[in-house]
Amino acid sequence: MSTTSTQIEAPPLGEPYLLTPGPLTTAYATKQAMLRDWGSWDADFRAMTREMRDRLLALLGPGGEAYDCVPIQGSGSYCVEAMLGSFVPRDGKVLVLANGAYGLRAAKTMEYLGRAFHTLDKGDYLPPRGAEVARILADDPAITHVLAIHCETSSGILNPVHEIAEATYAAGRKLLIDSMSAFGAIELRPDDIRYEAMVSSANKCIEGVPGFGFVIAKTAELEAAQGNSHSLSLDVHAQWAHMEKTGQWRFTPPTHVVAAFLEALRLHEAEGGVAGRGARYVRNRDVMVQGMRDLGFETLLAERWLSPIIVTFFCPADDRFVFDRFYELMKDKGFIIYPGKLTVVESFRVGCIGRMDEAVMRQVVEAAKHSLADMGVASAAPPAKALEERAKLAA
Repeated sequence: MSTTSTQIEAPPLGEPYLLTPGPLTTAYATKQAMLRDWGSWDADFRAMTREMRDRLLALLGPGGEAYDCVPIQGSGSYCVEAMLGSFVPRDGKVLVLANGAYGLRAAKTMEYLGRAFHTLDKGDYLPPRGAEVARILADDPAITHVLAIHCETSSGILNPVHEIAEATYAAGRKLLIDSMSAFGAIELRPDDIRYEAMVSSANKCIEGVPGFGFVIAKTAELEAAQGNSHSLSLDVHAQWAHMEKTGQWRFTPPTHVVAAFLEALRLHEAEGGVAGRGARYVRNRDVMVQGMRDLGFETLLAERWLSPIIVTFFCPADDRFVFDRFYELMKDKGFIIYPGKLTVVESFRVGCIGRMDEAVMRQVVEAAKHSLADMGVASAAPPAKALEERAKLAA
């Protein structure tokens, strides 16, 4: 579907824009869809669940006919755990590719599951590369699966899943993808990138509200997953089999959230699908990053790794800059930003996703300018050592 413009409404009076990687600012129509109650066993709601699953599979494009979609109640982390616990056999081993908090959380999940894993930790600045994956897989034949984070939102880095997939399958292993913050805005077509399963969430690039996520997996993998899971409620095979048989969720579904998500999917289609949604987010990022740089801020990441999902900025070196105060000043001006989640430098994050356009991002930059002035910060330039560290690691 070709891209098209979309009408962006301002939030209701007093409601701030959420410059976060989800929950995020949603459309009026998405909010309004939650004003009706639905019976979880009713035929109308079962039809809604079927439509939702079909619409998500349609986003895959060519090759999607080999996959099925299984919604899972809970946050994105529930879905990651469900995917790992259901598709990795109990005697399997996972190579976890980490370059931020969410890769490390996946490694912690494997620890809780009591299943074998090896972590490649790249720190905060750099992506895992295909050549590194190939070397590890060659050295450890026990590894059965690779887990990649599509967009690591603790830094905003967009990881090179294409080359990771090529290395994984060249070694005869299977790829699982956490596309929590990317699916719906960045293509993940099976005819281009091979993977056995991926997960995402209702409250990210589709612009729904929190309450459930979804697993999209090859039907053959779903069939083979029976008996793998450590958990009753996070068993993807059991949820899939029950939905295929009855059309119902096994346990109480988030009915209002599903209704909102269906409306969000219709808006996503009207905007031009993945291409249209992604193009708006890219424009949001480019306008916001350029404006922030004009104020003296600098991005954590080199240009080539900046995602259109969320951008991490170094905190200014000026002693008068205090993030908590900056946060409150931005909130007073109608924008909620995100604190940093890095271990080595002080930082903060600005999201590019949600029901916002480039005009809103210009307002964000203007709000940041006035907030700096309110704090008496003369320069937003980061500490020299932060830039030195970035340059050293990127070399």
